[in-house]
Amino acid sequence: MVDARLTKLAKVLVNYSLKLKKGDLFVIEGNTICEPLALEVYKEALAAGANPILMPNFEAYKEILLRNGSEEQITYSNPLGIEMMKRADAMLTIWAEINTKALTSIDPIRLNLISRGRKQMMDIFHERLEKGEMRWCGTQYPTYASAMDANMSLTEYEEFVFSSGYMDFPDPTKEWLRIHDEQQRLVDYLNTKEKIEVKSKDTHLTFNAAGRKWENCDGTVNFPDGEVFTSPVEDSMNGHVRFSYPAIYMNREVEDVELTFENGRVVSAKAKKDEAFLNEMLKTDEGAKAVGEFAIGTNYNIKQFTKNTLFDEKIGGTIHIAVGASVGETGGKNKSAIHWDMICDMSEGEIFADGELFYKDGKWIV
Repeated sequence: MVDARLTKLAKVLVNYSLKLKKGDLFVIEGNTICEPLALEVYKEALAAGANPILMPNFEAYKEILLRNGSEEQITYSNPLGIEMMKRADAMLTIWAEINTKALTSIDPIRLNLISRGRKQMMDIFHERLEKGEMRWCGTQYPTYASAMDANMSLTEYEEFVFSSGYMDFPDPTKEWLRIHDEQQRLVDYLNTKEKIEVKSKDTHLTFNAAGRKWENCDGTVNFPDGEVFTSPVEDSMNGHVRFSYPAIYMNREVEDVELTFENGRVVSAKAKKDEAFLNEMLKTDEGAKAVGEFAIGTNYNIKQFTKNTLFDEKIGGTIHIAVGASVGETGGKNKSAIHWDMICDMSEGEIFADGELFYKDGKWIV
């Protein structure tokens, strides 16, 4: 019997997040373990009149490729994947893993090759999103592996995942429409400002957002959602930040990350654990050391760190900064094969816009 919460989630993803319509070419991708949710989404997409295509992945393929493939094979640009990015009207990525630690022992240099191999495909993806030619959403399917990362039982983790997206409300879509309106007020305020200053323990940053657009993240791209973000002017980020939580990328945990920025570039990167991996990822390409995103988490329904960036970057009372690719809708211009979000607690911090205090101790005060 299908979990009723999966059915409810599928309806929200198809009809609210992706707004599927008759004739849409709709790709559903995810590891095979997410089959229950993928099939509920497939069913709902048919009801919406779309043409859904299932693209299941075998999770172990990536480890096999990295351990056995040549550099040429790992960096190979999949022509079928490129064609899919060119033609799809909408895509749903369902994240679901059996083993989140499978790639931990892989040499960071080889991990980096995967990002390079996907660059052409991801450039097309981002370009079509920016032009409004394709819609995309990413969501999480609860698995034992993710539950263990979060120090929860599977039942507890399922409740966490579904409550984060308001699936425990009678009408989740109504809640997300309310969230949209609340966040839009904040976005409208920030879109009138230029200079942003962030102060908290071990962190002092400044950047310019002049001419950039702040985005309202209301469950139509990530699900669950809850943040407002922009792309700082490329040469404007200056200062130092110490991130409160482990920085997770490719399921590697880099602990106690400290970054120093000068004129928009990382000039110093330190960590207490896996510093070599951090610095290797920052060498991915020319844009990897630039700042692609600054965001403020607004989902106060997410109350704990779970080692899953989809949720962690949305925690109410936090900020996050991404090194690497900008999100084009904001006007950002930085290009990179990576986009790595790192999260900082702001429960004892302040954010100013053009000298005006608008955020204090994890809460908006405008």
